[in-house]
Amino acid sequence: MAGNSQRRGRSAGAGKKTATAGTGGKNRRSLAGRGATPPAEMRPGHPAQRRAAADARRRTERDRSRQRTEEAPELLLGRNPVVEALRAQIPATALYVVTGDSRAQTDERITEALHLANDRGLPLLEVGRAEFDRMSNGALHQGIGLQVPPYQYAHPDDLLDLARDSGRPPLVVAMDGVTDPRNLGAVVRSAAAFDAHGVVVPQRRSVGMTASAWRTSAGAAARLPVARAVNLARALGSYQDAGLMTVGLAGDGDVDVHDFDGFADPLALVVGAEGTGLSRLVRERCDVVVRIPIARDTESLNVSVAAGIALYHTATLRAAPRPGGGTA
Repeated sequence: MAGNSQRRGRSAGAGKKTATAGTGGKNRRSLAGRGATPPAEMRPGHPAQRRAAADARRRTERDRSRQRTEEAPELLLGRNPVVEALRAQIPATALYVVTGDSRAQTDERITEALHLANDRGLPLLEVGRAEFDRMSNGALHQGIGLQVPPYQYAHPDDLLDLARDSGRPPLVVAMDGVTDPRNLGAVVRSAAAFDAHGVVVPQRRSVGMTASAWRTSAGAAARLPVARAVNLARALGSYQDAGLMTVGLAGDGDVDVHDFDGFADPLALVVGAEGTGLSRLVRERCDVVVRIPIARDTESLNVSVAAGIALYHTATLRAAPRPGGGTA
């Protein structure tokens, strides 16, 4: 009986849990769960995640395609544009002429283009009309074209380095949303004439240094750097951190250009597109917005004209003697 009692005791105690070694918090972590459920776009294998990945790939391809387009050489077409570009000494890599066009062979503009290209040592490439039609995507070319290499843009910070080395107060012109290459070329020309250190344009929704802009600058683009900013408002913020005052130019500005006394200081002059003016984010980044007073029956000034007036006013103030001697 005693043996049976002992067996029953062991059997009864067999189902009880005994003390074990510590788990090091393993059980506690398992009870804590896996945290918040991630969004559908972040769950591997989820349809939303696959769609998000596909959208990202498409955006990447668009960006790469846009970059390739921007970096591709430009083909400037037409007899007058080609001659004017060669006269202005804009960079070029080759001159294309369509063969078999008897009228083109007697045209004085093509003759001049050939002489100018030969003087610069540019390769002369003769092509058939069908091939040149394909190269120009069907645009009117008048049997001649000038290949212009991609413009080598500076970084916005490079303009600050240039200003430091010049010994003059920094003066930079920023162009917000200007899409006409002739306006860009004219502003570059004025900026060079009035001792600016460079021009900044946004990377998107803005014109770049095309052959037309080169031609309008009348050679100034070869002397004055043009920088391209990924984000213009952010670039202006960097200029502010470097000690520059950002001055916007708009018809509805807060103060007349003649009443603002900060033009002699380190300055970033910001101009906007005709019609739309300064964008909201860029205007908010400006320390002050000035206006050029004009007759009431004139709606607005051309952006390049307005920039030229402001740059001339800046140059005048900087050249004026200071009360204690020297110039501004």
